[in-house]
Amino acid sequence: MPGTTEETHAAAYTPTDRTVPTRSADRASYDKELVHAILDEGYVCHLGFVRDGAPVVLPTLYGRVGERLYIHGSTGSRPLRMAGGTDPGLPVCLTVTHVDGLVLARSAFHHSINYRSVVVHGIAHEVTDPEERRLALDALVDHAVPGRSADSRPADKKELAATAVIRLDLDEVSAKVRTGGANDEPADLSLPFWAGVVPLRKGYEAPVPNADLAPGIGLPDYLTAR
Repeated sequence: MPGTTEETHAAAYTPTDRTVPTRSADRASYDKELVHAILDEGYVCHLGFVRDGAPVVLPTLYGRVGERLYIHGSTGSRPLRMAGGTDPGLPVCLTVTHVDGLVLARSAFHHSINYRSVVVHGIAHEVTDPEERRLALDALVDHAVPGRSADSRPADKKELAATAVIRLDLDEVSAKVRTGGANDEPADLSLPFWAGVVPLRKGYEAPVPNADLAPGIGLPDYLTAR
């Protein structure tokens, strides 16, 4: 559910005190296309919030529709209950990270990783509109496997009643990216240690059908193309 036309077509998010890093600020980006690409490639986000005065971080699935992220869970889930109601909602911080490579330096201090990450700050609200809830649940399924929501039974009334959905608008957002090799000190360049990057790659194995799959059901096109 995109925002206004102006918000949707803006090229970048506006930096804030919370989205400007105190270290390696040159790695930060507010480009919407980059942010969306990082979010769309991930499967799991980490949702941070405060419960009873203490920080809590939960790994969970998510889906993006335009300038909104959707997260679902049981109606008994603490963060989803805390986000219920119209005001004030639940203050959260949501992160998604991809590790692209291990950076090995000559010195232990300069070892690092190449990565792409997104951090979103905002107020999460419960989604109560039936049409938006359906949209959100379809987006969650299609985020993992595009086209899957149209090739599966939608949630029935009982399942919908047991499922809560929260919405987080992409407003206060930043990406951060590290690329390249090790940044060794000039004095260390002659040391007899290997330095460089070990790239990491994400891949997919061949799909494994359920043992109880009905005869004659072949592999869908959206899985053969992965």
